[in-house]
Amino acid sequence: MPQRSNGDGRTSISLVELIALRARVGRARLAPLRSRSARHGQQTSALFGRGMDYAESRVYQAGDDVRRLDWRLTARSGKLHTKLFQEDREGCLLILVDTHASMRFGTRVRFKSVQAARAAAWAAWYATRAGERVGMMPFGHADHLLRPRAGARGALAVCGALADWDASSGMAAREQPLAVPQESLADALVRAGRVSHGANRVLLISDGFSCDASARQRLLDISRRSGLAVLVVADPLELAPAPAGRYPLEHDGERRDVVLQTDRQRADFQQALGAGPARLHELARSLGLGCRIIDTTVDPFDAVSSLLGATRGRR
Repeated sequence: MPQRSNGDGRTSISLVELIALRARVGRARLAPLRSRSARHGQQTSALFGRGMDYAESRVYQAGDDVRRLDWRLTARSGKLHTKLFQEDREGCLLILVDTHASMRFGTRVRFKSVQAARAAAWAAWYATRAGERVGMMPFGHADHLLRPRAGARGALAVCGALADWDASSGMAAREQPLAVPQESLADALVRAGRVSHGANRVLLISDGFSCDASARQRLLDISRRSGLAVLVVADPLELAPAPAGRYPLEHDGERRDVVLQTDRQRADFQQALGAGPARLHELARSLGLGCRIIDTTVDPFDAVSSLLGATRGRR
């Protein structure tokens, strides 16, 4: 792994912290085995793997077994295709991480972007310990795709990519705070749909401010192909009215004081500040998706483990 400067874990991601999460995941007890193939992991999987019963063919992806190439479909289409089989399933988790400028905000303990990275790292260590491959796709500022990989290398790749993307988005925000690229959640989900055919599980981590009207159908589209869970990351001020007082806020280099005295002022401020998390949370719940909402002060362990179907083990 290349040398990277380590963040403070508050306004920037600490790579050392993300890697250290591996030890705690190692003490967790995974959900009971439900797959008929114990060789490839301990999580239920709807993903077709290498077995005897042919299921379908898809476009060849890097890392596919060349012995499973579908030569007939390849000849007809002009593109390499791989055969997929029903048995001996090998799970694959795709993590979608929000990197919009709205994630670089926090009033207590850490930025939402740092909390999202901690949650994504938890998920990566869980998935690889369960025998799954793990890949990741950011949306918002970054748009690179981290191809699914198995084992510790897969989780380490996720941790490294999170730190790189955070450093890149932080630099862009400082140099051109008004020119950060934007990508709606619907557009991101369309892009994810094109690359998630090898994933039987998808975990979306976002603060919801990029959530648009079209996102509903896109979430449904992905949920029909893969198990989809949503983790909403919010600042405490986005979830509950702040105590009465004067609050200094800084945005795009400008510092202003927000005075909140009456109950109406506090409620209106919280409603406006928390519109994104509330919108995504309600949308996920209305679609019957697994969904948890966390703020920037808590440990993401319980939320991530519940969404991925794991339980806390005894020490």
